[in-house]
Parts: sequence; C-alpha cells; structure tokens
Amino acid sequence: MSETLPLRLVLASASPARRKLLQAAGVEPDVLVSGVDESVVVAERAEDLCLELARLKAEAVAGRLSPAADQRTLVIGCDSVLAFDGQILGKPTDPEDATRRWLRMRGRSGVLHSGHCLIDVTEGRRAAAVASTVVHFADISDDEIATYVATGEPLAVAGAFTIDGLGGSFVERIEGDAGTVVGLSMPLLRRMLAELDLRITDLWTKVAPGGQSVEPLGNVRS
Repeated sequence: MSETLPLRLVLASASPARRKLLQAAGVEPDVLVSGVDESVVVAERAEDLCLELARLKAEAVAGRLSPAADQRTLVIGCDSVLAFDGQILGKPTDPEDATRRWLRMRGRSGVLHSGHCLIDVTEGRRAAAVASTVVHFADISDDEIATYVATGEPLAVAGAFTIDGLGGSFVERIEGDAGTVVGLSMPLLRRMLAELDLRITDLWTKVAPGGQSVEPLGNVRS
C-alpha cells in the first residue's frame, strides 16, 4: 500500500536569488535564516569552504525543526565563494574592497563554487556536493567599476558580482551551470534528491487554472 506524504523544502538562506531559482523551477520553499557566522569558518580550498558553510547552515536550520509524521521535511543549505588568482573570495568587506577586486578581475576569469547540503529531517539522511562554474569577466573600465560598486550590489554577493542582476553585463561568458553562479544549482539539487530516493518533480507545486499554486505534489512511499 502506498501513501503520499506532502514534502516541505526549507531554504536555509536569506538569499532572494536562491529562492527565485527554486520558484522558477516549480518549487516553493519555506525560508529560515541559519544565523551562521561565516567569518569564523576557514579552509584552504574554496570547494571545502563553501561545502562546510553549506553544511553548517543546513544543520543549524534542521536542528530547529521537528520531524512530522504527516510531512517529509527537507532542508537545503548553500554557500558560494569565488576562487580567483589563488584566493578565496566571499563577499567584499566594503566598497574599497569591491573596487580592488574588480580592478584585478576585469578581463580575467575565476571559478565560482557553490556548496550544497540537503538534509532529510524526517528520514535522518543527507546529501552534499559542490557545483563549480568558470566565469569570464569583461574588461570593464574604471568608470564602470566605480558606478557598479556605487549601486551596492557587489557588496552583498560572493565574488563581488552577479549574473542575474546589474553585474550580468560585466560577465562575458560562463562554463557550467548558471544557477551555480547565482547560488543554487538545480541540476545538482536533482541529483542530490535522487540520493535520498526523491525526484525533483516531487517538489513541484500543483498549478490550478489561472496559474495559482495549490499544494505540493508530494512523494509516493511504499
């Protein structure tokens, strides 16, 4: 006999960009900010740092949730850093830092790493992985850098740039998944869900006539 359990996905991040990625892919997450102090976590490799931060964020939120008998709860934690010129770059500390970074990055390339940690609170299982995308930056002018930094956008994001905002004009091309650069790779999330015997389609929401979201489709368990 099979039963359909409603699925709840909790995004352990305040990032509106990550939430929009999920929503565009048919997933409506709840949002709980982890409160993890990223500044105290260190690692020698960018891949290790972003994965550790993703794990800490997911665990912090999962620890505040209680499994429910009538619902399967998942938590996804993510973190992104840019590996550039032998350094690991998170968010700039101030406008001057963002400006210095862009003066170095323009006309060159780096690798944006996004760590993902998916915890199944109900089943007590997890999956974790890193997605990486090469980013080629445009050779922008000093004036463009100054104008961009003045908007404040570079101060809020890893590597001091976005591809889904104003900074998109300053990225010539990428090699890899664009979602990785935004902060959450949907293809990777699909593979991680498979490790937990779930499908990405289990998280899609039903859409009623007129486009209104009704309820999660849920997953079938035997």
